[in-house]
Amino acid sequence: MAGISKTNVARLLDKAKIKYELVPYVVDENDLAATHIAEQLDEDIKQVFKTLVLRGDKTGLFVCVIPGDEEVNLKKAAKVSGNKKADLIPMKELLPTTGYIRGGCSPVGMKKPFPTFFDSSCENFEYIYVSAGVRGLQLKIKPQELVEYVRASLASLTDNVTEDKEE
Repeated sequence: MAGISKTNVARLLDKAKIKYELVPYVVDENDLAATHIAEQLDEDIKQVFKTLVLRGDKTGLFVCVIPGDEEVNLKKAAKVSGNKKADLIPMKELLPTTGYIRGGCSPVGMKKPFPTFFDSSCENFEYIYVSAGVRGLQLKIKPQELVEYVRASLASLTDNVTEDKEE
């Protein structure tokens, strides 16, 4: 793949011998939304996942990975992570906490591992997209392999009422 430099995320997955594809897209600094990325990739927005970092009142930081057109349900996120309440961390904390900037936050290779939860809808797809750790680059990967690699749990994290699978 000429011209695409490997990110730390890609190096970690290579080391773990996990198959993935790096897919570039054009960054619009004024539109960092996953919907913009899905349009760029000509993919279903439900397959383009965004990585959110939250802080729970009991367990501290944790990560939720949800479909790009959805909002995280804070009550559900708190419950699955063992908290009473949870909120997104302030944007200024994202880089020092994870090593990633907004629009380039990946569930792979954060500064330290945090409890991670993927929306169970990821199981509906042969592959999903998540950030490869920089703006302008997505990781196309099998959700099961990604979930296993980051030792994540599956849970219903949005208000989208698809059949909830109990773990």
